Amino acid sequence: MQSLSRAELPDDVDALKGMVISQSFELEKLRSQIAGLRRHQFGVKSEALDQLEMLLDDMEARQAQVIDPDTLPETADPKDQPKRKALPDHLPREEERHMLDHADCASCGAPMRKMAEETREILDYVPGSFVVKRHICEKYACRDCGTIAEAPLPSMPIEKGAPGAGLLAHVLISKYCDHLPLYRQSEMYAREGVDIPRSTMAGWVGKMSTLLAPIAERIEAHVLEGEAIHTDDTPIPVLDPGRGKTKTGRLWAHVRDERPHGSPSPPAAFYKYSGDRKGARPREYLKDYSGFLHADGYAGYEKLYGDKIKEVACMAHVRRKFFDIHKATNSPIAEEALKRIAALYEIEKRARGRPPDERRTLRQEESRAKFEALFSWLQITLPSVPGRGELAKAMRYAITRMKRMTAYLDDGRLELDNNIAERSVRGIAVGKKNYLFAGSDAGGMSAAIIYSLVETAKLNGVEPQEWLSHVIQNIADHPMKKIDELLPWNWAADQ
Repeated sequence: MQSLSRAELPDDVDALKGMVISQSFELEKLRSQIAGLRRHQFGVKSEALDQLEMLLDDMEARQAQVIDPDTLPETADPKDQPKRKALPDHLPREEERHMLDHADCASCGAPMRKMAEETREILDYVPGSFVVKRHICEKYACRDCGTIAEAPLPSMPIEKGAPGAGLLAHVLISKYCDHLPLYRQSEMYAREGVDIPRSTMAGWVGKMSTLLAPIAERIEAHVLEGEAIHTDDTPIPVLDPGRGKTKTGRLWAHVRDERPHGSPSPPAAFYKYSGDRKGARPREYLKDYSGFLHADGYAGYEKLYGDKIKEVACMAHVRRKFFDIHKATNSPIAEEALKRIAALYEIEKRARGRPPDERRTLRQEESRAKFEALFSWLQITLPSVPGRGELAKAMRYAITRMKRMTAYLDDGRLELDNNIAERSVRGIAVGKKNYLFAGSDAGGMSAAIIYSLVETAKLNGVEPQEWLSHVIQNIADHPMKKIDELLPWNWAADQ
C-alpha cells in the first residue's frame, strides 16, 4: 500500500492546511460524541460508543499516515506544542550503552576522552510486562582539536517517538490477533500504571501499516508464485459515517500451502480489503496469477477461469449442506451422501504428506471409483426426492460442483476441498464477534496488511509477537533488495 503522505497529500500548502483542519474538526466532533456517550455506557448507547471508538481509532490512524507532526516545521510557539509525559517511575529500566567504534579523533587522530552522555528512554514490551529501555549515547571530545563525537542512537521504529518495537508489535498483535480494539488496550494498560491514550496507539497503527506494507507485498508475490492456491472471503461490518450506519466490507484471503503434498515451499497467506463483493475484486487481486484456484461457488470467480486459471471446487461445501439436512431431519439419503463423502476423505488422510505422483496414483486406484459412484448415485436418486425441498437443492448443488472437482483426481498437487482458505478467515470471524466491525475502509486496508503478516507467521509455526518485534526493529534500516530476509520462514531459519 502506498504511503498516504506521498500519494494523497496536496502540493499546495493552503490545501494541506485545509486538509489537516478538516480532519481535526471531524476528530474533535467524534471525541465530543464519545464524551457524551461515556456518561451512558449501557444498552444501545454502549454499542454506539463501541462504534464511535472504532471509527476514531481508524481516523486517527489515517491522520498519522497523512501527516507526521514530528516532520512539521517548528513555527508554532513551543508552549503550544504537546509535551510527552515522562515514563512511569515504577517500571523496570534496562540500560543499553552506545559507544563510538573508534577511540581516536576522526579529525586529527589524537585520543578522545569521554565528556558527557545523552539518555533517551523508550517504552517497550516484553511478553507479560512493560519495561523502559534506557539508551545512553556517550559523547567524546578531542583534547587536541576540540572535535566532539557522539555514539549514534539505534534507529527507532517511530523517529522521535517513545514506543519500542516490542510494544508496537504487542499493540498490533492484540488488535489483529487477539481482537482487542485500541481503547480496550488503553484501559488495560492504565490498570498497570501505564498511560497510553487510544489516539496515540491509533497513530502507531497507521504508521506501522505503512512501514510493514513491503513485507505484505512480498508475501503476496510468494503466494501468487504457487501452482495451486486457495481463496475465500468473509464479510466484515464497516462503519459508514456518511450514511450514519454500517456497510458490509470484505476481507479476501489467498493462501499458498503445499505441505499436504510434501513441498518444502513455505506456506503463506495474503489478504485484501474491499468495500463490496463485486466480481471485479478477485479479478483485480488475481490478475497476475496463473495456476489452479481452489474456491467456493461464488459467481464472481467465473470470469477468472480460462486458460490461465483452472477452477478446483470444494467438497467441504457439498458435505456441509448434507450435514445440515441430516442434523435437522435425520434424512437417510443425506446420511448416505455423508458416508460416501467420508470414504473419499479417508483416502485423503493416507495421501497427506506424500509427493504428488504418489497422491495421484492413490486417487486413481481408490478415489476415482468412489467419486464416480457418488456422482452417479446422486443423479439416480435425485428424481425420487421432492424437487423444491432442501435435499434436492443440496443434491443439485453437489452434482454441479463435483463436475468442477475432477482435477484433484488427476493432479497430486490439488486438494479435495478448500478448507485451507476457510481456516485462514476463521480468526477474522472471531474478531468480528469481539469488536464487531472496522472503523472505516482505511482501517480495513490496514487490517489486511497486518493479517497478512500475522497469519503467515502462524502458518510457518513462528510466534507472531517475537517475529513482528524483530521486523519492526529492523525494517527501516534493511535494504529493500534484501527484504526477503525478514519474511517469517527466513527469519525462523536464522534463529
